Amino acid sequence: MQFSSIIAKNLNLQERQVANTIKLLSDGATIPFISRYRKEMTGELNELEIQEIQTQYEKFTELEKRKEFVLANIEEQGKLTPEIRKRIIDSTDLREIEDIYLPFKPKRKTKAEEARKNGLEPLAKILMKQNERDVESRAQQFINDSVPDAKAALQGARDIIAEWVSEHEAARNRIRSEFAHNAVIQSKVVKNKESEAEKYKDYFDAKESLRKISSHRLLAMRRGESERFLRVNISPDDEHALERIYPLFVRGNTEASQQVQQAIDDSYKRLIKPSIENEFAAQSKEKADDEAIRVFADNLRQLLLAPPLGEKRVMGIDPGFRTGCKVVCLDAQGNLLHHEAIYPNPPQNQTLQAMDSIFKLTQKYNIEAISIGNGTASRETESFIRNCKLPNNIQIFVVSENGASIYSASAIAREEFPNEDVTVRGAVSIARRLMDPLAELVKIDAKSIGVGQYQHDVDQTKLKKALDQTVINSVNLVGVNLNTASKHLLTYVSGLGPQLAQNIVDYRAENGAFSSRKELQKVPRLGAKAYEQCAGFLRIPDAKNPLDNTAVHPESYPIVEKMAKDLRCTISDLISNKELRKQLNLSAYTTSTIGLPTLRDIMSELEKPGRDCRETITEFAFDPTIQTIDDVKIGAVYPGIVTNITNFGAFVDIGVHDNGLVHISQMANRFISNPADVVSLHQHVAVKVLDVDTARKRIALQIVE
Repeated sequence: MQFSSIIAKNLNLQERQVANTIKLLSDGATIPFISRYRKEMTGELNELEIQEIQTQYEKFTELEKRKEFVLANIEEQGKLTPEIRKRIIDSTDLREIEDIYLPFKPKRKTKAEEARKNGLEPLAKILMKQNERDVESRAQQFINDSVPDAKAALQGARDIIAEWVSEHEAARNRIRSEFAHNAVIQSKVVKNKESEAEKYKDYFDAKESLRKISSHRLLAMRRGESERFLRVNISPDDEHALERIYPLFVRGNTEASQQVQQAIDDSYKRLIKPSIENEFAAQSKEKADDEAIRVFADNLRQLLLAPPLGEKRVMGIDPGFRTGCKVVCLDAQGNLLHHEAIYPNPPQNQTLQAMDSIFKLTQKYNIEAISIGNGTASRETESFIRNCKLPNNIQIFVVSENGASIYSASAIAREEFPNEDVTVRGAVSIARRLMDPLAELVKIDAKSIGVGQYQHDVDQTKLKKALDQTVINSVNLVGVNLNTASKHLLTYVSGLGPQLAQNIVDYRAENGAFSSRKELQKVPRLGAKAYEQCAGFLRIPDAKNPLDNTAVHPESYPIVEKMAKDLRCTISDLISNKELRKQLNLSAYTTSTIGLPTLRDIMSELEKPGRDCRETITEFAFDPTIQTIDDVKIGAVYPGIVTNITNFGAFVDIGVHDNGLVHISQMANRFISNPADVVSLHQHVAVKVLDVDTARKRIALQIVE
């Protein structure tokens, strides 16, 4: 079945856009490549839209596999009618397919199966006709060695009817409708676990509409359930739900119809409701997962695209108290030149010696900026550095050290610094995060970077896929210097991967710096397809051909060459002279495959070749009057940095180790539905303190506009 039209309708896109995108993906093109270099084919779809097409196409592919299995299984039983075959083949809904399959599904030992073995199916059919007025007498006709009396016969017949009801599509759909519109999710604390479950206090007796519950509250309930502190259930009003399905089966008010109604009650309680509840539990959890993953991926993207300091000589400091502060000095390319420990903080308090060391190191290594980790002793160390009276041209930054300890003990860190201990590696990572956050953070598992909520509770496969794609999109958006990029950064470039990244590094080590993109074709195992996918994202700043330092793809070089020829100038002239570019009529350069979207991208690149799309970094200083949560005053306004964004608000670091929370209701003087519409990660904000709970280490904040 062709799913392009269905996906197009679901995503409100043109079928042509979807069909072309699916073809490109099937031919091995990556999402960044398609988004950047195949705009004419996709109608200028962005990475997220292409990713959604890919996700839906994969779901439909899995659906087709399930159809094949179901058809084969029913056919093996000799029960596959033309009508059933057509319904399954035409269906695009997995739930519908499972409902069709349910009566044919191999069953474990059930009450209904046992009743059939005891010869009670004919009695069940008699009851379903609802004409019988004396059901006791009729039931006595079915007494045998396995059925001792009429009561047992009727019970067995009702068990069979209950199974029929539970497998009835219309009945299941009516109960689904009740769940969809009226179900309530409820959580209660497990008896005698109140003290252990203190952090779930808000959910000890919580009840919300399943349709309206926020993703973070649902995930919190489910986490409490998995930790065995809470009991969670989902249910509509049972009486109302039963009233929806009685009319499908009950006719009249005979003794037989009363038996049928009893069977329906049992079917609902024992079979249908638990089954549909499981469906909605999984469905609501998947929806909450998707929302949490979306927020996580968006935060990660902002973190990866944080402004870089660039190629400057940096001192990195991993702060500490008892163990001291580990200090490293790096050159402009991020190479480690020196490391040592200083002890300016308690208990040693070797302030003067530490100042002397810092002053000498900044002079010896011509340090241009200092990067301080934001963990333990961060504020104390920052204050110490600012009191060192260093030259004004040395900038001071506090950077997030989330994940630095994981990096320092990783195989990547051991490979980079085999002769250094974890403290040195951690300090190097802190320094490099300032120089180029993207290049450094790709070395760390995205889940460890600390910009998500409930990352351990969501579908881990789906989370990894989303975060990996976010890293890939971010790396390719910025572009990579082919001659300086690490193997780990190259791994995320479109069309490469670990092996080709290693091959590039090996080739570079053996043959020296790349002089042109074309030279990539000499790298072992880097074939035509990989070259097509990666070339446009790799930059060579000092290449002979200036286009090699732009996002212009080599396949478009002939167009730029023709532009230069028509203007009787060189490509360098075309890049440097805005007036020359103004003379071009882009429509004259369109072809059957290259249209105005690509031509506009080319002109944009010629205007700013090799430009970095990231913003410029700015210095920030916390309020020097506060060091701990005890110093924070209600009503005071402090500068802060946004460290994490969730659906319910944003966490802001005001320099006291415990991040404060700006609830979504305190973010603006207007209604907002998404905190990301108001703030971004690492944004500098002014916040007013609304409340301080020192016992629970919670600070409630409000953004001051």
